[in-house]
Amino acid sequence: MTIIWFLVVLFTLTMYIVFDGYDLGIGVATLFERNPGRRRHMIELVATGWDGNETWLILMGVALWGGFPLAFGVILPHLYLPLIVTLFALIVRGGSIELISQLENPPRILNWVFGIGSLVAAFAQGFALGQLASTAHIVDGAYTGSDGKFPWFSILLGASVAVAYTALGYAYLKHKSEGQLRITAARRGGVVALITVVFAAASLIAIAGTDAPLNLATTGRAWAFWALIAFAVAGAVTTAVNFSRRTETHPLADVLPFAGLAVTTVAVLLAFTVSHYPVLVPPGLTVMSAASPSGTMIFLLVGIGLNIPLIIFYHWFAHRVFSGKFRGPVSHAAQAPILTGAHNEH
Repeated sequence: MTIIWFLVVLFTLTMYIVFDGYDLGIGVATLFERNPGRRRHMIELVATGWDGNETWLILMGVALWGGFPLAFGVILPHLYLPLIVTLFALIVRGGSIELISQLENPPRILNWVFGIGSLVAAFAQGFALGQLASTAHIVDGAYTGSDGKFPWFSILLGASVAVAYTALGYAYLKHKSEGQLRITAARRGGVVALITVVFAAASLIAIAGTDAPLNLATTGRAWAFWALIAFAVAGAVTTAVNFSRRTETHPLADVLPFAGLAVTTVAVLLAFTVSHYPVLVPPGLTVMSAASPSGTMIFLLVGIGLNIPLIIFYHWFAHRVFSGKFRGPVSHAAQAPILTGAHNEH
């Protein structure tokens, strides 16, 4: 049951990173889009599913709290600052999305709030993951403090996650958009995807200097790690090749960049997990030592197990409703900047 519950937590984390990752990435991308009409289109695209995407974060918190209470009691104070910043940024950007959607001519400050909130949330999440590479001190089952010796690694991982989310955002934009926005997403997305690969490689190298270096001591663990890295490289190559196809009209040319980046993201996350399992926080907080009694896990698995299919169905339904190229409602006020922007670019 402990392993099953760990896989549940890992699954919810993975789903959150992929799904909320792309809409946070689109938010970051709005900071670089000067055309008001296209920027509004990007925000409306995020509005179709952002609330469902963030449901995975709530489910992960509940699963961690119920299945690994000691880990929950250690990880939260260990990552207190970046998690608080993440939640605040998510709340602010969520409010800005609703206001922008309700107003025909929203003030420019709301667009900035949405974009900056997305960037701060993405960076803070990566920073939090980086903090897990620092030692947490536990006395009699209670968290007593952390070393925090590696702020440089947390900053590196924060930047890596922010760049990776932005690449996911551009990939999703290429998949769902048409015209100049699709071309722009392809051009910028290819560059950001390349930067993401560089940051990911730097993070893999830099983690050796922290309290949580890669553990590839056994043959099976090493094979699993490098196999996952091979999947990540294959996903990155698929992304790069299909980002470059800006004039291709075949649907796969637009969906493959997002699919490739999703594979790369999941593979890198699983590679980190394989290289550190069963340690959750160094030096000694492990999956086994932090687990609830099996009876508690079985009881909670019923509730969590029922919710996971429901959320998956919601995602399928939402993406089915908005399948194909997204054509959001465009007001007369928003149409003028699109035409003006297109004229200026030509």
